[in-house]
Amino acid sequence: MSELTDITALVQKMGNESKQFMERYDGKVKNLESIVNAIEIALGRSEIRGGGSSHDGAFSAAAQEHKEKFLAWARKGSDPDGLRALEVQANLSTLSDPAGGYLVPIEIEKNIERLALAAVAMRRLARIRTSKGEYKKPLSKGGATGGWVAEKAARPETDTPELTLFSPPMNEIYAMPSVTQKLLDMSDFDIEGWILEEINDVFVTTEGTGFITGNGVGRVKGIIDAALMVPNANWVYGKTGYIAGGHASLLNNADKLVDLQHALKPVYRQNGTWLMNDATFAIIRKFKDGDGNYLWRPGLLENAPNTLLGKPVEIDDNVPDVGAGAYPIAFGDYRRAYTIVDHLSGTRLLRDPYTTKGFVNFYVTKKIAGGISNYEAIKFLKIATS
Repeated sequence: MSELTDITALVQKMGNESKQFMERYDGKVKNLESIVNAIEIALGRSEIRGGGSSHDGAFSAAAQEHKEKFLAWARKGSDPDGLRALEVQANLSTLSDPAGGYLVPIEIEKNIERLALAAVAMRRLARIRTSKGEYKKPLSKGGATGGWVAEKAARPETDTPELTLFSPPMNEIYAMPSVTQKLLDMSDFDIEGWILEEINDVFVTTEGTGFITGNGVGRVKGIIDAALMVPNANWVYGKTGYIAGGHASLLNNADKLVDLQHALKPVYRQNGTWLMNDATFAIIRKFKDGDGNYLWRPGLLENAPNTLLGKPVEIDDNVPDVGAGAYPIAFGDYRRAYTIVDHLSGTRLLRDPYTTKGFVNFYVTKKIAGGISNYEAIKFLKIATS
């Protein structure tokens, strides 16, 4: 009996130590994620400088002063010339022409980006880049050859790879919330929180839709374009491969999910993620294997992802529902497949107190580009028999 008690106590101790370890681990991971996110934003906005803490302190003071002046300008329209000078001091801009509006403060910009990261699946999955102008990157379609060679053997000329230029056009998204001047005049009105909420609501919706179904005309090019979809057996560069689900209007064949997963090359499959909307996810959750086990596995630990056939599942309600001819499920390595480019000009705001008397319109703009940069790294399931 004593031995059983000792064993029980030992198991409980091991369980407590394991729990404490996981809590410490989760905290460190969250902290690292926050640090990495801050560094990426800072690198994109050229905020990281050298020279020690005094320099950084001066920069922070300038950024804080810019924020205070910006919020005063947003509320009252006061001292725009001083605001422009502070933009330069805070390392946000070297422009002298305020016609395009003023850059929102760094803190608000970071909060916008943080909220977008949490709300837009493609922001979490895709490769994010920043650019001062149009983004251009040469890509290889494959075809380069080589081989083994002895130390003194001849090296015959090899085929050169076929290159293509990935250059998604910069497009502008905008929001134009309005508020009464009377409300702005009230000292307890949270102008910063209001601007952040109004901008985020529009930007998240606009970006989220664009990254999935955008047609590339005056907006980003999304991952789904029916004109570029071909059966995976007929795949060529510039087209997106799909696997037919086996039914004209329903999603009812779990084996097709396996086929879709293996349609992706192993080099991309190892980092593959499922992408679908919540209604499709509800259908998938009911799928079972031949032994009656659910294919879907919930994450058992905090922040652990749900998995389907061993790979994480991301939910984005911009992905189409199950229906005839639709593409409701994607599987891919989205970091290799899709590139989002944020323009370094950041988020700009133009204050308009004239158009609607008694109201102040805030015209907010942001430049962004996006498109598929590697057509091999993503595949779709189509609701069709072939």
